[in-house]
Order: sequence, then structure tokens, then C-alpha cells
Amino acid sequence: MERYIGIDAHLKSCTLAVMGSSGRRLQELVVETNGQALRTSVKALAGQKSICLEEGELSEWLYELLMPLASRVVVVQAQRRTGTKNDAVDAWQLADLLRRQAVRNPVYKAPGCFSGLREAVRGYQVTVRDVVRAKNRLRAVYRTRGVSVSGREIYRPEQREAWLRKLPAARRRLAELLSAQLDVLAAMAEQANRWLLEEAGRCPVVGLLATAPGIGPVRASQIVATVISPHRFRTKRQFWSYCGLAVVTRSSSDWELDPEGKRVRRKVALTRGLNRNRHPLLKEVFKSAASSIISLMPTHPLALNYQRLVGAGTKASLARVTIARQLAAAVLAMWKHQEGYDSQRHNRQGAA
Repeated sequence: MERYIGIDAHLKSCTLAVMGSSGRRLQELVVETNGQALRTSVKALAGQKSICLEEGELSEWLYELLMPLASRVVVVQAQRRTGTKNDAVDAWQLADLLRRQAVRNPVYKAPGCFSGLREAVRGYQVTVRDVVRAKNRLRAVYRTRGVSVSGREIYRPEQREAWLRKLPAARRRLAELLSAQLDVLAAMAEQANRWLLEEAGRCPVVGLLATAPGIGPVRASQIVATVISPHRFRTKRQFWSYCGLAVVTRSSSDWELDPEGKRVRRKVALTRGLNRNRHPLLKEVFKSAASSIISLMPTHPLALNYQRLVGAGTKASLARVTIARQLAAAVLAMWKHQEGYDSQRHNRQGAA
């Protein structure tokens, strides 16, 4: 007796919709967002239970909480819906989605795996993002008064006073306030960086991936904390799609009749681009790593491959994406086979 349960979760309450295998609506519950209350409500339901919920800030906690009580728990991305929308409607749609086996791309969850590293990566990303925003706000104060800032002197406490004297009194007070804020955020970012490196030292796979060019311990930690397991991806093309490095082509009206009445393919211009359903952090990691290789390691096989592509007429941006794809494929293979980086393989690819 299968029971399909859709859960629409919010901070104060969760709406549970219980559906039978025939599509019959059996029960609807509104439960407080409390671990004990949710476990009690799910336990009280008879039969084999399958649960579906949307990805959100509560999804990881709910997955860990309810996984022992159900045969499976599936997390899906929120979908755009038209027409009537409320908590009950959303819960019933999730239950029916699971009943019809219409879940195409479930969100991967691995509770307890690399927990410390994942939290350290989150802390690092948040603090670094706050530091960048604080720097932009401080630079904007000088820019609005026509003061050209070309270096990093305004961010350094020992050189800040000379720059503050270039501002009028009112703006100077604002710049002092933002500078003090930046000092605090920079200290927190440094603390987050130490925490990240400490957690990375506990994960041998981070050290393995850090041997790849342009990666290093920070980017390797971001890759491991995001991907969790390389065996989620059967081929490198699947990994490229997840990273936002898969090339997408679009065309329309592809066929026409020739003078003899035969159907032939038209010569139409294809619209090319990268897929948008991707993980933005991984795309940033591999593209920035490719940029580091190109600018800082000019004799590396990947950098030479970039120069070869540009020399053959490929746009620099497209050539950089190609290098990012090669690097992503290498990292995936290293992780799957537990092997260190081998630049000779890129030498052979470039020669081919």
C-alpha cells in the first residue's frame, strides 16, 4: 500500500498531502515546523511512504529528519506554476509528481558527507562576498567626489589617511565608517579562510584535486563541497552540463524542399551558448581557474592549447571556455580514479 506524501514547508508550518497510488487524495495535514511533530505525523501514516518536497532552506534538514521514516525522499527544484497557488495546492502537486514518476532531475542530497567542509565553504563564500561589497561601497564614496582610485591603497589602514583627506568632511565620516566596517569583515574573511583550509586538510580528496593547475585548496574545497561524489556523473558531458559548460545550439525550420522535390536540411545559423540550468559556483571555479592558467602559466599545455585556439581564429572567450571544459574533465577523472594530475594527457590532447 503505497502512500505518496507531498510536503510544502515553511518556517511556521508544513502542509502534508497524502495521495494513494490511484491518485486518490487521502489526507491533508497542517503540522507545525517542528522535528518531533513532523516525525509523529509521518509515522502515523500507514503503508509504504514516499515523500517529495521542494528545494529550499529547510530541505536539507527535512531530508535528514524524514529519510529514516520513508522508503525514499525526493527533493525537487521549485517549478513555476500558473493559476491558483497556495500551500495545499503545492503539496498536492508534489505528491502527484512523485506518484506519476515525473521527477526528472532530483536534487542530490548526501546528509553527513563532508559536513564540516560544506559549512566552511559556505562561511568562506559569505564572508568573501561581504568583503567585496564593502570594498565596492567604499570605492563608490571616492568615485562620487571625482577622486580616481586605481589601486588598493584605500583599503589598507596604513595608507588610508592620505586618501581620506581628499574627501570633504561629511563624506570623510562616511568613508571612515565604511573603512572600519571593511576592517572587521576582512578579519572575518581571514578567519573563514583559515577554517576552510583546516577542514580541507581533513579531506584527502581535496589535496588530490588541488594538484590540478589553477585549482588549489580553496577551489578544490568548493568543488568537493558542491559535487560530493563524482560518480553522480557517468560522463564528462553530464559534468559539463552541471557546471554550466555544456554548449547548447538552437535552430528552427531546419528542412526545406529542393528543386527536385527532395527534403534537404537548410543551411541556417545556429544560436549557440552555454546551458543556464547549472551550478553557478562550479562555473565560476572552472572559468576562473582557466583564466589563472592562461595568465599565470603561459607554458602549461592548457595555456598553449588556448594560444593555439586563439591563433586559429577562435574567440578568446570561447577558447577560455574550452580550457575550462578540459580542466573540468580532468578533475572529474582524477576524482573518479583517485589519480594525481598528469599534464602529459593534455599534451597528447593538444597534439591530437
